[in-house]
Amino acid sequence: MSVLIDQPRWPAHNTHWSHLVSDTSIAELHAFAASQGVGRRAFDLDHYDVPKRLYADLVAAGAIPVSNRELVTALRESGLRVSQRDRRSGNGPPSRK
Repeated sequence: MSVLIDQPRWPAHNTHWSHLVSDTSIAELHAFAASQGVGRRAFDLDHYDVPKRLYADLVAAGAIPVSNRELVTALRESGLRVSQRDRRSGNGPPSRK
């Protein structure tokens, strides 16, 4: 069970953003995010978008820094990845996780 975070490299809203994911379950991801004060509003179907200012604190709290490629691979292998097609249709992550 791990919560993973990629480098804050996605620009928007005058900052850069990271993705926070779980390689185990959405419940684990929500619990970790809540414990660190990351609001549910930042959740986007299979990940949280978190601003650069939170990166170091999230890593200190136990999120494992990985590359973007490693993050996507772990998310896909966990079965929690929401495809672009499902995103467009509004489908969320698999309910079994």
